[in-house]
Amino acid sequence: MKQIPLAIGPEPMFTFDNFLPGANTAALAELRALRPGAAFAATVPPIFVWGGSGCGKTHLLKALAESWQSAGLQVGWYDAETPLPWELPSQPSLLLLDDCERFDAGQQHAAFALFVEAATQGLTIVASGNAPPVDLSLREDLRTRLGWGPTYELQPLSEQDMRAALRQEAERRGIHLSDDVIDYLLTRFARDLKHLMRLLTRLDEFAMSTKRAVTVPLLRQMLADEGLNT
Repeated sequence: MKQIPLAIGPEPMFTFDNFLPGANTAALAELRALRPGAAFAATVPPIFVWGGSGCGKTHLLKALAESWQSAGLQVGWYDAETPLPWELPSQPSLLLLDDCERFDAGQQHAAFALFVEAATQGLTIVASGNAPPVDLSLREDLRTRLGWGPTYELQPLSEQDMRAALRQEAERRGIHLSDDVIDYLLTRFARDLKHLMRLLTRLDEFAMSTKRAVTVPLLRQMLADEGLNT
């Protein structure tokens, strides 16, 4: 009988230190330069990062949140899964809007209201989307606010960087990821790092439940059990 593993594996970590920038050094440097507390001196333009799925947008926003929260400041996080009404923290410092293209009409109205409140309090806003603000299907006043400040397009990682990211996450989990397993992942699945990281999480859990090492045969068995073609 196959054992069901408990949820004891390490939670994903999103920091600036474990973000592999690839060609995205400018965006990383801009967000690292945002210092907690600096925004209170004057209103600063929002920063917008955009790109395709798996390019690291959410990672960067979560890393920024971790950095500011570590300094004891409150961060407001808003995405399509955040239920309305959207309320500011009691002592806000930084507002993060993730995957803006997914906001429905009510969330778009709430996001614009956050911009208005941020302007009166000198707060920093960093947002993300799958396209530059001008190309998003959002209400005009919100698109204008999102595109007011610096905008950075995030480029997907090279194959070498993607391999490094998978190895880094595997090492953090305490599992050995051979070249054969990485080759299998990169040749049979879309090179979307977010999707590959989810596959790695499932593979880690499957290996624990079967008490076997992570190998290509184990990966094939897991995919077969999930009804996926191998």
